[in-house]
Amino acid sequence: MTGGILSQLVLPLCLFIIMLGMGLTLSPGDFTRIFRFPRPALAGLGGQMLLLPLVGFALAAWLMPTPALAIGLVLLAACPGGVTSNMVTYMARGDLALSVTLTAVSSLLAVISIPLLVGWAFLVFDGGYQSVRVPVLQMMLSLILMTLLPIALGMWIRARNLRLALWLEPKISLFGMLFLAVLILGVLYRQGDQVATGLMSSGVAIIALNLVMMALGMVSALLLRLDGAQATSITLETGIQNSTLAMLIATSFLQDEQLAVPAALYSLVMYVTATLVVVYRRRGMAISAKVAVQD
Repeated sequence: MTGGILSQLVLPLCLFIIMLGMGLTLSPGDFTRIFRFPRPALAGLGGQMLLLPLVGFALAAWLMPTPALAIGLVLLAACPGGVTSNMVTYMARGDLALSVTLTAVSSLLAVISIPLLVGWAFLVFDGGYQSVRVPVLQMMLSLILMTLLPIALGMWIRARNLRLALWLEPKISLFGMLFLAVLILGVLYRQGDQVATGLMSSGVAIIALNLVMMALGMVSALLLRLDGAQATSITLETGIQNSTLAMLIATSFLQDEQLAVPAALYSLVMYVTATLVVVYRRRGMAISAKVAVQD
């Protein structure tokens, strides 16, 4: 009973609050900006919505030793970027408006893409999971209620009372970070043996997904001749995923904590690589500024 209440009520409610916090940072212009600046936005969305799932499937098929870990990796790859990517982009002096736009639009598209990609993953990696039926329509409806509805509510609050939105957002962001930490610790505690095994057997795939996607994001930005700030945003958006959402889907909808293991491990990896990007970017900007002053 307690587990059912936790997975069916408490966890979705926490996600609702986190997505409300995301909505507090958004405005309608964040969704229409893609039409005004299509080249960088389409490059980022192409990486998130097309390349990321393809790479996720490829690495899952190639490197993941069990169906649960393979499906979990695809689930993670199907999730959009979260508010973490916006925060890290700001720290790295990237194009924050572009980052917010990519997060906003990919969150809308994820309502459709996550159920379809996860359903496909269960068909592809069906060993031991033949009896599992992915509730695609139910998942779509639930994602609308738990992601799009709170985002819209947050945007409405921001439009009606900007001061309240600015007061609430950092508190909800802190709640989101603490909730993610508790969620990871919970998975580690209950799936300790699976996590240890998963780390040894799937660590390469998880690290590869992060590094390959960041590299592809950077390369696509360079090929399109985007500036350094835009390239930084795309790199981070394609490398930082909403692992909280992935773990909640695994534990709430699919009710299998083994599927949450890749997301839990990825959370640790992405913060390390994101920090390296921030340090590299800020150091490069400091060197450029110093050279400019000397000239």
